[in-house]
Amino acid sequence: MARIHFISGLPRSGSTLLAALLRQNPRFHAGMSGPLAGMVGALLAEMSGRNEFSLFIDDAQRQRVVRGLFDNYYADCGAEVIVDTSRAWCARIGAMAQLFPDAKVIACVRHVPWIIDSIERVIQRNAFSPSSIFNYSPGGTVYTRANGVAGTDGLLGYAYDALKGAFYSEHADRLLLVQYETLTTDPARALKAIYEFLGEPAFAHDTDHVDYDATEFDQRAGTPGLHTVRPRVAAIERNTILPPDLFRRFENDAFWRDPKLNPRGVRIV
Repeated sequence: MARIHFISGLPRSGSTLLAALLRQNPRFHAGMSGPLAGMVGALLAEMSGRNEFSLFIDDAQRQRVVRGLFDNYYADCGAEVIVDTSRAWCARIGAMAQLFPDAKVIACVRHVPWIIDSIERVIQRNAFSPSSIFNYSPGGTVYTRANGVAGTDGLLGYAYDALKGAFYSEHADRLLLVQYETLTTDPARALKAIYEFLGEPAFAHDTDHVDYDATEFDQRAGTPGLHTVRPRVAAIERNTILPPDLFRRFENDAFWRDPKLNPRGVRIV
């Protein structure tokens, strides 16, 4: 089977852009967040003690079943390197380390208030299309939406907690944090660090002609444009649409920016 690695981290932080860039390399397969992490969770739940027949399933069998899921899901993929994307992989970094001893996790991160801002922009842009992010509810305010995504089970809150768990875990050496700010202002440096981290030969990416289309998925989710990737990688300067007090609430949440909070020396680019 191909070598397996993962893209994880925070939402609205460049994971789809990164996948669109990596797939330019004919040796790589990458895409937006997919179903595999959820399927792994469903399998583990069905093989747990809640199943009356779990007495007949040991850990070795569980690992083989989950590994078989990867093998079969990507059976038709001819790439040498597969990079699967899900915010859940940070939460499962220990399990993936057992399944794939050489696997690495690229975690995309971004200054947190700008993540909230980006989500709110998508919602306001699609005012007549309720989003799956909020269970298709058309109500709420910018404050209730921010509280919802930042909550423990929210789009951002879950991913943030999973990232922190991986960052401080014994598997932190498998983790590379790619800041959205670096990816959009200096993509060559970000990609160089990624290839070195994965132990793969460098590839000349075209950051002026990037292509990725998830139109059908986004429309079905009630969030047209959610995974839109601009054809040219560039940082876009803009003012926030968040109220000042709401923006300030999340300003100090980028723990990875403080070297004193990085005791395991996680690589950050």
